[in-house]
Amino acid sequence: MNYCNHCGKSVDLEIPEGDTRLRHICHSCDTIHYENPKIIVGTLPTWDNKVLLCRRAIEPRKGLWTLPAGFMENAETTEEGARRESYEEATIKLQELQLYTVISLPHISQVYMFYLGELESERYTAGIESLEVQLFSEAEIPWDELAFNVVETTLRHYFSDRKTEYFPTRNLVQQTKITPKINDSALK
Repeated sequence: MNYCNHCGKSVDLEIPEGDTRLRHICHSCDTIHYENPKIIVGTLPTWDNKVLLCRRAIEPRKGLWTLPAGFMENAETTEEGARRESYEEATIKLQELQLYTVISLPHISQVYMFYLGELESERYTAGIESLEVQLFSEAEIPWDELAFNVVETTLRHYFSDRKTEYFPTRNLVQQTKITPKINDSALK
């Protein structure tokens, strides 16, 4: 950041009095600019022992599969955001939702929150941000074509938990970059 978004004057990178982190400070209007993590909310939609995935129509990771999710908007709860994103990406409505995974990615300042929920009906279509949507059994999941590690983590926990029908909320941290799966044989 070079200029204050309040008054347009130059900003300095300093630790404000009483703080412990570097912040962009405008000494003209005394504004301290805080940068906070982005919250991504979404769902793990289920139907008849299958999960619904969306093939991304947008970057990043265009063409790969993901759970319906996106950035939380102002003036909405995390659950409202997860429902909105699910409808925007797959035109689905979900029954009661349960917070399932909270995954912090401190290296990119993001927090993912996925809710577990059953579809109200088997009706779904691709929204504007999806090329297609499809229900998958565990054996049918395109593991090598998942867009993000947080999606794989959430799906693996779900299929493991499904064996006991106990779905605890998990609070996880991923220190690795979000990258698509790479087939090791392609590297040889």
